[in-house]
Amino acid sequence: MADDKLDNLGPLMNEIGQELAEIVGGDPNGVFLYAEIGEGWNGPSVFKDEGDVVRYYNSASEILSDLLFESWYAASEDPIKRWSVMEYDVKNGEFSVSFKYPDEVNVEIVDARRREAALRARYGDKPVIYPPPPKGAFELKP
Repeated sequence: MADDKLDNLGPLMNEIGQELAEIVGGDPNGVFLYAEIGEGWNGPSVFKDEGDVVRYYNSASEILSDLLFESWYAASEDPIKRWSVMEYDVKNGEFSVSFKYPDEVNVEIVDARRREAALRARYGDKPVIYPPPPKGAFELKP
């Protein structure tokens, strides 16, 4: 059974890497995907280390979203045993993946600090460049 999961997850992880390469425009080296997922939703964030800075890429890819769902469902039939957070890293042509599970983190409670903590753990104080807000956007303040 565990081998079946690996047989399913391995190719899916490879496809995720290929889609990440598409999102960043070619070379996936230095890409980091932080994704949270739950029943009926997922929230991927794609970043790429560009030396002095880390760049955020728009991750509104339907293909990436579908691949995340496929890997989530392939992980287990039991929702309690499925991962909640995926951290996917590409370095020197190879990827590594780590998971956090519902007993480690409750992603049903929205908290952007989890993603920020993952970025700081990976990149330290390196600046993260986000795209400018769209025209007409405004900032809400408490």
